[in-house]
Amino acid sequence: MRRLLLGVAAFAGIALAALSSAAAQDVNVYSYRQPFLVKPLFKAFQEKTGIKVNVVFAKKGLIERLKTEGEASPADLVFTVDIGRLHDAVKAGVVKPLKTDTLAANIPASLRDPDGAWYGLTTRTRIIYVSRDRVPEGAIRTYEQLADPEWKGRICTRSGKHVYNIALISSMIAHHGAEKAEAWLRGLKANLARRPQGNDTAQVKAIFAGECDVSIGNHYYFHKMLDNPKQRPWAESVRVVFPNQEGRGAHVNISGALLVKGAPNEANAVALLEFASGKEGQAIYTEINGEYPVRPDVPGPERLSSFKADTLPLSRVAELREQAGMMVDRVDYDG
Repeated sequence: MRRLLLGVAAFAGIALAALSSAAAQDVNVYSYRQPFLVKPLFKAFQEKTGIKVNVVFAKKGLIERLKTEGEASPADLVFTVDIGRLHDAVKAGVVKPLKTDTLAANIPASLRDPDGAWYGLTTRTRIIYVSRDRVPEGAIRTYEQLADPEWKGRICTRSGKHVYNIALISSMIAHHGAEKAEAWLRGLKANLARRPQGNDTAQVKAIFAGECDVSIGNHYYFHKMLDNPKQRPWAESVRVVFPNQEGRGAHVNISGALLVKGAPNEANAVALLEFASGKEGQAIYTEINGEYPVRPDVPGPERLSSFKADTLPLSRVAELREQAGMMVDRVDYDG
């Protein structure tokens, strides 16, 4: 184990040194996003502008690394998913707020921080998956219905503490108030067919296996399952429901980016952000990852229809995350 940790540290040191020696025409990115999701975007930007994109990829720890590096950090931008991670970076004090006319024009106000601390670049919606065989079409249309007694013993979800569910619960608090949101969460828990476990794909697999009839998950998992021969039958066993289409719209989260405080290549970083939010960048980014563009004038994924999105500002969702987490503990959702 010690040898492994030393190896990781050595790799991090090499990566840091490589970024530190980057030329002025470069831009340095710390990315939580997987390489195959962002490399095509970065390649297109480099070909268009001549600005080289240097990237350090990691599954966790990048915000902590920025805090440790301080003013010596070579990073210009952080690319990540979920409003939670973006908000955590702001709270850590590693972000420099940024505002440009281009970013304001390209990205709707609900998908960017009002002070310019972060910007959404793609959206993912929290949808409902239902069994084609056991749930009649139209039987469930809203998140609120997930707490109805008719679904007792029929719903599967991943952990209530997962960031995707925390964001959804935060939106319920914003729309209904804490008391009603907690009653809804207790009702949802009472309807679970099993203890929360696995990821979003595992819930659809459980529907296929007959363990439950309904699940909650992000929309792009549907694409991934269709492209996986082993998982394709799971996807074909369910119907996709975009909730609350006759009301406020379906809850959305984002993948996004932020400018690092003290970024050594700030102008290049701004150029990359503006490219990623432009028509060309949006088309590339959303095609690769199966998410929806933040720009309404760029087509979304071909396999799923367009939908009405909840326009609740994600900054409000971020503010309510701590309260949502305590609510999950209070109802013992995962117990």
